[in-house]
Amino acid sequence: MQAVAKQQQDKIRTVMDWLDSRIIGQRPLIERLMTALLCGGHLLVEGAPGLAKTRAIKELASAVNGDFHRIQFTPDLLPSDVTGTEVYRPEDGSFRFQQGPIFHNLVLADEVNRAPAKVQSALLEAMAERQVSIGRETYPLPELFLVMATQNPIEQEGTYPLPEAQLDRFLMHVKVDYPSAKAEHEILNLVRAETVGKSDASAPVRLDAQDIFQARRQIIEQYMAPGVEEYLVQLVMATRQPGLYQADLVGWLDYGASPRGTIALDQCSRAVAWLDGRNFVTPDDVRSVAHDALRHRIITSFEAEAQGVNADKLIDRILAAVPTP
Repeated sequence: MQAVAKQQQDKIRTVMDWLDSRIIGQRPLIERLMTALLCGGHLLVEGAPGLAKTRAIKELASAVNGDFHRIQFTPDLLPSDVTGTEVYRPEDGSFRFQQGPIFHNLVLADEVNRAPAKVQSALLEAMAERQVSIGRETYPLPELFLVMATQNPIEQEGTYPLPEAQLDRFLMHVKVDYPSAKAEHEILNLVRAETVGKSDASAPVRLDAQDIFQARRQIIEQYMAPGVEEYLVQLVMATRQPGLYQADLVGWLDYGASPRGTIALDQCSRAVAWLDGRNFVTPDDVRSVAHDALRHRIITSFEAEAQGVNADKLIDRILAAVPTP
């Protein structure tokens, strides 16, 4: 069993290393994208334009034996443009459902905050229920199904911010930053090589659905000590009752993380341990995913915002306050 697990780990790490050579300077994004795929969750990625958010999932799709589709969200998009619609067939007077782009294995929802609420709701319902209902019929989505949504934090004019209750549907909310100066040089070399056709754009190995499903079973079997599980739960409880550990955090939170936050912390920390080649979860694994798993699930108060305290700073304080086992 351990030999099979190691084989799966080596295969997935090979893909991640290849992605690292194709998406330079964004290793954390690659790791979170692979974590979401292995956990069966969805990813919300936020960052300035040009930081390889779109390229990341397109390159991942080229290494996975599945189909990929990109949806550019715009203010005039309709829910049926995402989910599909019934088409009238005049030859026999019947209606036939024509699947929309959501019926793919990997879906990029580009600039999701540019679409109106009805379209966002249709997308997020499909993500949560893994099915689409049209009229009286329900159509299941593929078993291997990942949505990566991107949003631009710079331009807010003409956008529709995602409601906090719907943000909870995402496994993680990842913020992408600028690459280093060294990475910028490597990016220039990569673009030049691609321009003249000297870059190898094919993945050394390809992942199929069974590879991913086997990895998911191995991840859920990772050993988590009772003390680590209690630490994970206490981190979530601290977002709901911050006064339990630090009195000065009282009044900084309007709403804490939901049970989905607990589940996300558990799944992601297990996946991080598995990708690291271990069969047990440590408190450091939990801490490493805390920001991405919780930042979109807590709502800071007006008092906190007035003092310049955002969700990330609040999570920092909670991590420092909750005792580590």
